[in-house]
Amino acid sequence: MNTLAHSAALDDTRQPTSTLSFSHLDGLEQETIFLLREVAAVFERPALLFSGGKDSLVMLRCAEKAFGIGRIPYPLLMIDTGHNFVEVTDFRDQRAQELQAQLIVRSVEDSMKRGSVRLSRPDESRNVHQSVTLLEAIEEFKFDALIGGARRDEEKARAKERIFSHRDSFGTWQPKSQRPELWTLFNTRLQPGEHFRVFPISNWTELDVWQYIERENMALPSLYYAHQREVVNRRGLLVPVTALTPLKPGETSHQESVRFRTVGDITCTCPVASHATTPQQIVIETLSADVSERGATRMDDQTSEASMEKRKKDGYF
Repeated sequence: MNTLAHSAALDDTRQPTSTLSFSHLDGLEQETIFLLREVAAVFERPALLFSGGKDSLVMLRCAEKAFGIGRIPYPLLMIDTGHNFVEVTDFRDQRAQELQAQLIVRSVEDSMKRGSVRLSRPDESRNVHQSVTLLEAIEEFKFDALIGGARRDEEKARAKERIFSHRDSFGTWQPKSQRPELWTLFNTRLQPGEHFRVFPISNWTELDVWQYIERENMALPSLYYAHQREVVNRRGLLVPVTALTPLKPGETSHQESVRFRTVGDITCTCPVASHATTPQQIVIETLSADVSERGATRMDDQTSEASMEKRKKDGYF
């Protein structure tokens, strides 16, 4: 019998398994804290992208541990499509206030008024157009680094990206011209007009995030847990029926117990069938999931024209 099995046999609470899990989370947390402090030390005008979603909340918890309440040294930045779930934006405002952090919100609707964003049709998703508003915010505040909550396990294009990801003066990403990252040494040299996107939780997985949420007893927007919602089956996804995503001719909706694995623009974010009402139950569901987080929930990732890699090259998060 190996040591772990022997220990488990002696203790029905299975403390060794829990200890190993927490040790893994401790390592991820320490890496994230190191990277958040590195950004504060290296860059002059960084900002932390904060949507109110679970990944940015995990990152914000690490920032709270890195610097303390009221001492996070960079503002929180949200690019609002105007079609975000109110449960998420309300939670975003509440969390920023609790941490005494500066919150900057810039809207795609304002970009539309300026004429820098033009929709091809009124019901078009605004999600992809966040890139324009984001680049405008970077220019307005002269940000030289934006800290994002993207993870490599989310999507294959994000798996290609470095933790310190260089952006040229047009805000675009060149996947074939990335800088090497060896032994936690990062090349952060910038030319005028350039900036970095920094992803401190790159090495986390969806499972890690939910285990951390459980361990830290973190509060989240209610959408992340199972609730009854009117949905319609469309292209293999459960599409929420809302004023922005109404039924199409011939469709029939139904009530179902669902939760959101990711929260974003209402027009492109779908829930999954679930009865999980606690982080522990979601951990169990995540262990058995065979489709990636975005693949199972994002309508805008279903077509090659809206692929993540193309959007990232154009300046997306």
